[in-house]
Amino acid sequence: MSTPRRVVLITGAARRIGAAIAHRVHAEGYDVALHYRGSAGDMQSLVAELEAARAGSTLMLQADLAVFDRLPELVAKTVGHYGRLDALVNNASAFYPTPAGSATPAQWEELFGVNARAPFFLAQAAAPHLRAARGAIVNIADIYADKPRADLAVYAASKAALLAVSRGLAVSLAPAVRVNAVSPGAILWPDGGIETDMQANLLARTPLGRVGDPSDIAGTVAWLLGDAAAYVTGQVIHVDGGRAIA
Repeated sequence: MSTPRRVVLITGAARRIGAAIAHRVHAEGYDVALHYRGSAGDMQSLVAELEAARAGSTLMLQADLAVFDRLPELVAKTVGHYGRLDALVNNASAFYPTPAGSATPAQWEELFGVNARAPFFLAQAAAPHLRAARGAIVNIADIYADKPRADLAVYAASKAALLAVSRGLAVSLAPAVRVNAVSPGAILWPDGGIETDMQANLLARTPLGRVGDPSDIAGTVAWLLGDAAAYVTGQVIHVDGGRAIA
């Protein structure tokens, strides 16, 4: 039987920005299908928090998004559990340096596979259900798609491809499904940290002069999924403290 509440599938939801998105949309009344790859402990903690707030509102889904067959399976399991799917948030991302001169085909395949191919084919699998719900898709891109860093050439290209995917899907799935992207700036420093001088350089090129918070991204995603953004599609929302114009 279909749940009366709206349902969203979020990839890479166990921690960092993904967890913030999960908390925000759950607080707004969505039931959540939460994908993770390896962060089982973080995911279990997140689910415990959300279930304490509203029992029966979560579904844990483990998958490696680089494995193509797992993509339609995630959608099928979500719909099989809840009876509906109203929204898709493609948040999961592969990220590591790939300097020109030492990047490998395997790195290219991994970064494009997770960052561009998976969002497209998840959207394709979800499309019939999203059309029925007149739902929405939000893809999480990156400021580096527009302003690449020298050592992130392949990563930047994969996120630029995600922006193209977002625009293409916005046209292909209209008018029933809205598709937008959010492009974060400095929200969280990468796992493992970042050099102090690089932090200072990034902030010097950020008009607001500070790091953002995962809640900034989560709030933007929630707005794009909601009725307040009912006439918004094919857009890239920069949540970057102004770096896109600096």
